[in-house]
Amino acid sequence: MNSFIRQGLAAAAAVALTLGLAACGGSDSEGDGDGDLTQVKLQLQWLPQAQFAGYYAAMDQGFFEDEGLDVEIIPSGGDIVPQDALANGDVDYAVAWVPKVLGSIESGADLTNVAQIFQRSGTLQVSWADSGIESVADFEGKKIGSWGFGNEWEIFAAMAAEGLDSKSVSIVTQDFNMNAFLQGDIDAAQAMTYNEYAQLLEAENPETGELYQPADFNVISYEDTEGAMLQDALWADTERLSSDTDYEDTTVKFLKAVVKGWAYARDNAEEVAPTMAEHESTWGPSHELWMLNETNKLIWPAENGVGVIDEAAWKQTVDGALAATNEKGEKLITKAPPETAYSNEYIEKALDELGDDVDSKGTDFEPIEVEVTAGGA
Repeated sequence: MNSFIRQGLAAAAAVALTLGLAACGGSDSEGDGDGDLTQVKLQLQWLPQAQFAGYYAAMDQGFFEDEGLDVEIIPSGGDIVPQDALANGDVDYAVAWVPKVLGSIESGADLTNVAQIFQRSGTLQVSWADSGIESVADFEGKKIGSWGFGNEWEIFAAMAAEGLDSKSVSIVTQDFNMNAFLQGDIDAAQAMTYNEYAQLLEAENPETGELYQPADFNVISYEDTEGAMLQDALWADTERLSSDTDYEDTTVKFLKAVVKGWAYARDNAEEVAPTMAEHESTWGPSHELWMLNETNKLIWPAENGVGVIDEAAWKQTVDGALAATNEKGEKLITKAPPETAYSNEYIEKALDELGDDVDSKGTDFEPIEVEVTAGGA
């Protein structure tokens, strides 16, 4: 109960008041906020951009507020590890890739995947069309770009599935752009369908004076390999889920709003993409529209409902992490995570409560055509 209400009760003395407070999940994040709304902190894994459009849409369209929540969305530019912020109790929920959190869980973090937003991997390895690198089997002896920080796990999992020695490649740390690739410093660059690949197509080919075309590149999608891993998921604190009923209730409400947000971003991409500038994204409007369109492809259609964790995809992610070793010959993880590492309980309850009011499967989803412009302007 906040101080304002306590003062009101003291002044009223014998007056009995019935208060409809939205319960906070035992979090220090409950505070003054907007009236009686439960304060919630969501940690993103990167800067504001359309990769996270569903969360911002849930905020902008009032879906969080409809569920009695006042959500603060906290960006990261690499300076914050989202699962660490969650494990440390700094936030209530976090967006993070599954393989990265598997490593954190093995190191002692007690976290649960409560909603698998991305149903498919968006990671690519891009090389020049004349490079001879057409599959993972062609990585041997090559300079393979990666951002590190756990983003390289799919590379090593795919190599392990091909029977390739992880030490047979030279992993070159690349920035979160395609400059090193364009300058010829690496043979194949890591890229996301929704970001770095678009950066290539938005760049000018100095030989032609025109923008690069898809035919200029070989593109390997990890989704088409055994190394594919689950990516953007929503994580919650395992201990709080098991001991705090208010936090459990808040989790379901939070997921309901998130589902509505992503459904809205799916159905209104051309409206939502430009709003990312209002949330301090530095990308141009056509790049943001490309990003949202490609992000939607990773989410929709969602056969069992957006956020539901597919057991086979989870197993593939875990098995890939167990089988893979990095360029130093070190294991990524040494044991499978506990059963508490994921749960469909909360997302399924959220979907049940939403019912037919929201299209949570997107069976008829069709991506839009996005015009590529120089620099994504």
